[in-house]
Amino acid sequence: MKRNQATPPSHDVYVVEGEGETAYWTRIGAAWSHEKGDGFNVRLSCIPVDGRLVIRKRKPRDQTDTREAGQ
Repeated sequence: MKRNQATPPSHDVYVVEGEGETAYWTRIGAAWSHEKGDGFNVRLSCIPVDGRLVIRKRKPRDQTDTREAGQ
């Protein structure tokens, strides 16, 4: 990613606690794909103590649902 260009993130970063239908998803950051496609730059608003990190391709704004409960 070039620093002189303001590009929107390509992915969202979530911390997921629990499993299955009762899992709780919290969006904690964003990721930008490297130009060559071999990695990501990640920016987090917090560091989770527990749970797992999930990076998902960002959906267009009108399709974004809150995955905060049961994704």
